[in-house]
Amino acid sequence: MKNQPQRTCMGCNAKKDKRDLIRIVKNKQNQISIDKTGKKEGRGAYLCPDIQCLEKVIKSKRLEKVFDMKISQEINENLRGVILEQ
Repeated sequence: MKNQPQRTCMGCNAKKDKRDLIRIVKNKQNQISIDKTGKKEGRGAYLCPDIQCLEKVIKSKRLEKVFDMKISQEINENLRGVILEQ
């Protein structure tokens, strides 16, 4: 059996299987989106599907530091929606 790639959640710093985390991507046009397939091109960051991890990332502005740009409230709300769906 093949090993699953491991990634670290930006909120709780726990290592988990890549497929168990939500991938957030910044592409070359500086657009941020949620990558449900895990295959979009660009810089990726991973987050547990847990509202507490998201709140910690928003409060510490960790996404802004990782992507080196301002994250809009709309993106934060989209992430909340994706997490609450699961």
